Amino acid sequence: MTQKKKTTKEKDKKWIQKATKRKGTFTAKAKKKGITTAQLQANVEKNPDKYDEKTQKQAKLRETLVRINKDKKSKNASKEKK
Repeated sequence: MTQKKKTTKEKDKKWIQKATKRKGTFTAKAKKKGITTAQLQANVEKNPDKYDEKTQKQAKLRETLVRINKDKKSKNASKEKK
């Protein structure tokens, strides 16, 4: 029995679920500093050397997820106008 190779699309279907294993940790870091997640993301992007690799990746993931959500909202808004 041979298995066919998964296409890139099939492999990447659940990348968000895999990337968000420890939900709330980036938010917790921001709350501990007394700032919002958007502010922490901006701080990490301005001074990446001050933060560990995990925090840098979390900031990048937040940026990506915010962009995806924004794109999704704009697509829904354009559909409603039609």
